Parts: sequence; C-alpha cells; structure tokens
Amino acid sequence: MANILVVDDELGIRALLSDILSDEGHSVELAENAAEARLVRERARPDLVLLDIWMPDVDGVTLLKEWGASSQLTMPVIMMSGHGTIDTAVEAIKFGAMAFLEKPITLQKLLRAVEQGLAKPPGRPLATVTPLRLGEREPIAAEAPVTQLGALPCLAGPQSEQSFDLDRPLRETRDAFEKAYFEFHLARENGSMTRVAEKTGLERTHLYRKLKQLGVDLTRGKKGVAV
Repeated sequence: MANILVVDDELGIRALLSDILSDEGHSVELAENAAEARLVRERARPDLVLLDIWMPDVDGVTLLKEWGASSQLTMPVIMMSGHGTIDTAVEAIKFGAMAFLEKPITLQKLLRAVEQGLAKPPGRPLATVTPLRLGEREPIAAEAPVTQLGALPCLAGPQSEQSFDLDRPLRETRDAFEKAYFEFHLARENGSMTRVAEKTGLERTHLYRKLKQLGVDLTRGKKGVAV
C-alpha cells in the first residue's frame, strides 16, 4: 500500500479522508496548511498527495507551482476544492496536477482517483476534471489517460470522454469545455431545456442565452421531446 499526504485546512475533511484511506490499507500523513505540507513532503516522501486549493496561508495551486519549480513534484498530486471552476481545473492540470476532484468528494471518485494516481507510470500524466456542482445530483466526471500535459478530457455529446488540446488561449479552452459539457447534457436529456436547466442549476433563460453564445446546436439529442 502507499503513503498518502492529505493537505486540507478543514479538520473534518482531513479526518474523513484519513479514515477512508486508512481503511484501504494506506499509510496517511496529514497537514493543515502549506507550511506543514512542505515539512511532511520532505520527511515522509509521500507516494501521492491530496491537496486542497483554498487554504488560508498559501493556496494549493501556488504550492503545486512551487513544488514543480523546485523539481519536487515527484509524486502524483490530486487537487480538491469545494468552489472549483473550469479555470482552476485547467490551471491545476497545467502546473502538474494529475486530477481535480470537487467537494463533497464521493467515496467512489476518491478511491478511483487514488488508484489511478498510484498506477500512473512515469512520464504518462493522467488528467481528470470534475465539472461544476450540479445541484443535488452527483456530478458526471470526465476521466481518461492522456499522453501529454497539453490534453485534457472533457464531456462531449453522448460520450463522457474526449481529449482536446489545451495549448490555446484560456477563454477558447473554457468555451470548448463548456460547449461539450452542455452538449453532453442536452443529449442525455433528449434535448429538454427544462431538465438541462435543472441538472446544471441554471435559470432557463440564462441557459438558453449561454447555449446560443457557445454555438450549441439546440436540436442535438432531441427525440421528439418538448422543451
């Protein structure tokens, strides 16, 4: 089993993740801020790090950049956040994170991400992006191994996996991801704007404007279902 470092400023999150990972047979180290994380990383040499983004002293992305710049990013890092955005996910992947998980993290997603991170062969980064919060329902995750850091999986059409180039301006990358995200849900809900609005947590009028702005085909996935 592996030695895993959990970095989070919330005691409850640290305790929960520690219990889950310990039950799986892993050895768990805990840190509540970036300063402690640096010390534990040097002392324990973790096989994998679960790193919260929003912390009071130094945020997780900054710490990730620091490790990368000092050649200390020798282990897979999974970013965590309860206020994640596509921009944040893209930035984290860009600076070396192998996955991005949205809080509250489900047991299944946590264990799958940890398993994939520990199995990642050297030189073969794995990117996982969990979309924004989708109301009461569990979000759909887009997961796929990629061979270059310039590729990022996204949701597209009726499929939940697709890779595309990140070597473009941030706005273009974000728009491409959002377009694929909405096309996925339109196809899944047979073109029903009402159900897509409920699923994504957007007001219907705002959703319609957003889809038009992104150039989404509003007939995609429609099978005679009224919207």
